[in-house]
Amino acid sequence: MFEIAPSILSADFTRLAEEIIAVENAGATILHVDVMDGHFVPNITIGLPVVKSLRKATKMTIDCHLMIQEPGRYAVEFVKAGADMVSVHVEADVHLQRTLTAIRDAGAKAGIAINPATPLVALEEALPYADFILLMSVNPGFGGQAYIPTSTDKVRRLKHMIDGRGLKTKIEIDGGIDEGNIMVVVEAGVDIVIAGSAIYGKENPAESVRQLLEKGTVWV
Repeated sequence: MFEIAPSILSADFTRLAEEIIAVENAGATILHVDVMDGHFVPNITIGLPVVKSLRKATKMTIDCHLMIQEPGRYAVEFVKAGADMVSVHVEADVHLQRTLTAIRDAGAKAGIAINPATPLVALEEALPYADFILLMSVNPGFGGQAYIPTSTDKVRRLKHMIDGRGLKTKIEIDGGIDEGNIMVVVEAGVDIVIAGSAIYGKENPAESVRQLLEKGTVWV
């Protein structure tokens, strides 16, 4: 069974607690938090203080995606702030294995995020140290982008790589997922579907979560 992870990047921050409760009650199990520094990606979002507040507001798994330079300097701090999952970009961390190990040692699940144009070969050496792979199906930095169609084949190839090594690494996908393509990515092997505008960009976020779960379950 796959899981839905609403991204608060698209939520109404003036009503954030309500927005979180709504999707949790609708069946979402993971809350996705995009952390951007204005350097690795051309946008600035939220940091440690907000994650600390989120930890008090929900029992959902908090999933922090670090789109920042030098993620090894901050990854464990996000675990201390309350994150249950922390992903860092293979393109940003020259000591990826060390960072992944530190995240695990701090008590969280460690993930590798990979951009659309980065080949899967970049994951090979660090894959055994990752609990999940966050495959970007848009270029990171902004919400509301269209799904890159070649991402579906990339999911299949990543699934083959994981299975071929006998690993239990989960596949997470982020970018442009909606009711029209969620069944395709779940069928390809995705375990966790991140959705921002497809949930919080709609009039009724809770109903959007339920619809995404229903659409994706067709393939499970």
